[in-house]
Amino acid sequence: MPYDATKMMDWQISEAAEVNMPTPWEFQEKLGLKKDEILPMGRLCKLDFMKIIDRLKDRPDGKYVEVTAITPTPLGEGKSTTSCGLMEGLGKRGKNVGGALRQPSGGPTMNIKGTAAGGGNSLLIPMTEFSMGLTGDINDIMNAHNLGMVALTARMQHERNYNDEQLERLTKMRRLDIDPTRVEMGWIMDFCAQSLRNIIIGIGGRTDGFMMQSKFGIAVSSEIMAILSIVKDLADMKKRLNEITVAFDKRGKAVTTGDLEVGNAMTAFMRNAINPTLMCTAEYQPCLVHAGPFANIAVGQSSIIADRVGLKLFDYHVTESGFAADIGFEKFWNVKCRYSGLKPHVSVLTTTIRALKMHGGGPKVVAGLALPDEYTKENLALLEKGIPNMVHHINTIRKSGINPVVCINSFHTDTKDEIALVKKHAEAAGARCAVSQHWLKGGEGALEFADAVIDACEDTGNNFKFLYPLEMKLRERVALVAKEVYGADGVAWTPEAEAKAKMLEADSKYDDYATMMVKTHLSLTHDPAIKGVPKGWTLPIRDVLIYSGAKFLCPCAGTISLMPGTSSNPAFRRVDVDVNTGKVTGLF
Repeated sequence: MPYDATKMMDWQISEAAEVNMPTPWEFQEKLGLKKDEILPMGRLCKLDFMKIIDRLKDRPDGKYVEVTAITPTPLGEGKSTTSCGLMEGLGKRGKNVGGALRQPSGGPTMNIKGTAAGGGNSLLIPMTEFSMGLTGDINDIMNAHNLGMVALTARMQHERNYNDEQLERLTKMRRLDIDPTRVEMGWIMDFCAQSLRNIIIGIGGRTDGFMMQSKFGIAVSSEIMAILSIVKDLADMKKRLNEITVAFDKRGKAVTTGDLEVGNAMTAFMRNAINPTLMCTAEYQPCLVHAGPFANIAVGQSSIIADRVGLKLFDYHVTESGFAADIGFEKFWNVKCRYSGLKPHVSVLTTTIRALKMHGGGPKVVAGLALPDEYTKENLALLEKGIPNMVHHINTIRKSGINPVVCINSFHTDTKDEIALVKKHAEAAGARCAVSQHWLKGGEGALEFADAVIDACEDTGNNFKFLYPLEMKLRERVALVAKEVYGADGVAWTPEAEAKAKMLEADSKYDDYATMMVKTHLSLTHDPAIKGVPKGWTLPIRDVLIYSGAKFLCPCAGTISLMPGTSSNPAFRRVDVDVNTGKVTGLF
């Protein structure tokens, strides 16, 4: 190490690093775990989190480090790469460090985005397992979710085919009288399949099911994935999996998985998924991989369970929030930390010079196409115009009581003057700032970055606080997030959305539901085309989604699709397997 990242593909670096990757039993010794706390699964393992937490309950937590980003280009600005690079840099400084990252979905892996395993010399290994199902959590989620739909559709068929007396005698079920026009739940699979967004099921005779309109979403959009990310233990998961709203009856009352008597069986499918998987960086710092929820309708973080375990095992625990600080950090701040009771020591704001140039008015960035010259040649004027976007996110993080560390995720095209300009503005805004070359050099390239984080973790001025109290009503919360985090002048509710919000505010059972904002990650506004830090705009809210198992209320600013589409040039065209060795190539 480090490998030549300019000549080697990510999968090749992973393959080379895997030669000396510690075994589960070597990690057991390194982490001070008991033999029965390791659950081997091939060359990987899961950790029995309940046993570990119980045994180490009196051990002080380590330093809690969160990684977020400025508003990204469509290419992403490298939060996972930065997270791995920070672990490697802290490792080079002799620190006991580890982390927690989300599990990738097969949809993006086989489409445009890739596996989100980091990159270059700053990535998670083994990459093939990480990219292709890992230890089965997403498969367990698909089975549990789709079992819920099997229960629902079978119940609808039997209620149609039998009268009340027959239903009781033959099935031992009471009539739920489900409204076929108000079925909330759909089916899931872990690929991007636009042709399944809207479907008709039950075509045929009376024995072929209940014919109705239905839908598919991608697996990571399932409410069960959202639940996995926030639960405390198996009992908490079982309770929540019995409270998922699958439909409404003809009187408008919610029909839940508990009503269908399927929630317990769904929990049985999830019994192994509740334990995090242990992986490591290319320089062998341990990293827990657990949960991969959407960052718009859900919390967009790895699990609370993984963070609780990591904080007991590591002196420095690094975790990542999905999307930019206006979405990922805001949910980490006001939802994840509130649920977990954990308080972060520092937040890292991942920044790239190319993204700042885009916010300064640079040409459109398109995934799959070469970057225009403005992004690869020095342009201080363009860069300075885009810097307010970084400053806006610094100010957002500071509102939580944290002084952030800006990490300039360096590309070889960045110039000294451009880096100096970003540093000057970051420090003027009250943040520490470090440049890092972890992609190119691994931990050796992240030493300045690691030192800044170590220094920030000792900051006695950290006074973490939430943006709003739980007692605040939904519309007030939305208005506060819109103004303080997005920079909007206010909020405009459609009549239908406002009526729904008033109904939710009037019912005390929703008082402790998390407010999970839904909007684009490509802009501070609801419009992905608007870059920089726009002024004089209003956030439109068109609906509020209700997730009764996860206990989320999701105000929607714009439309949302839970099933992405596969592009015209997907990644699966370049993935292959050696029939003699079984090694997979082409992943990125």
